[in-house]
Amino acid sequence: MIAGFTTAAVIVAAVAAVLAVVLGLAGRKPSDLSLAGPALLELLLLAQAVIGIAAPFVGNPPSGNPVEWWAYLIAALIIPPAAIFWALTERTRWSVVVVGIACFAVGVMFVRMQIIWTLQGS
Repeated sequence: MIAGFTTAAVIVAAVAAVLAVVLGLAGRKPSDLSLAGPALLELLLLAQAVIGIAAPFVGNPPSGNPVEWWAYLIAALIIPPAAIFWALTERTRWSVVVVGIACFAVGVMFVRMQIIWTLQGS
């Protein structure tokens, strides 16, 4: 994995999480602004999947369990679309808070994937 990419993804996740929670607690219903964060995170996760496929072929294999890494990635890939779907079907302020919590969870999963890739078994 690429440490700089993970750092950027975690920053995006944190900003998206804080923005969505603040908007939700302020009473805002789902909008393009509150749903842009999880959409961007999904794109970053898709890029992470490409990195995960390519990295071992260019000399950067995971030092941890690759099955565990892929399980985290697949689970993380499901979270943003599920949160967006929830927000669009429920359309309340609390669904925006759920979007924020989902963004936070994806950020934590990015960190965990980095740990699995680089630190285990070293």
